[in-house]
Amino acid sequence: PPPPPPAASLAGLDRRSAERLRRGQMKIEARLDLHGHTQADAHRALHAFVDGSHRAGRRCLLVITGKGGPRESEDASFMPDRQSGVLRRNLPRWLAEPAVRHMVLGLQPAQPKHGGEGAYYLLLRRRR
Repeated sequence: PPPPPPAASLAGLDRRSAERLRRGQMKIEARLDLHGHTQADAHRALHAFVDGSHRAGRRCLLVITGKGGPRESEDASFMPDRQSGVLRRNLPRWLAEPAVRHMVLGLQPAQPKHGGEGAYYLLLRRRR
């Protein structure tokens, strides 16, 4: 079974905005697709995307991690306990790192129309 999605972090967000984010009703101003990235590339791309979006004054972003899963090219017997969904699992941790944490207001799993389990809404703080 897939790992459970990370707990949504919406502290500091008013109830109406949190609900609109959860329902996918906020206008998505930019999207980042991390499909096919290595962990290191995805990590760098995410931090650059968050930083650039925050500087540009964007608020609601869509980050597509993909659901993850065993790749056909990998020999399952070589690493039988290899967990799938590495990018999806690491996204909340990467967003909690000091370099970007101060820019992030909320993270929510996306609605099916925006990628469902393989994507997240990311709400950035307003620039001061």
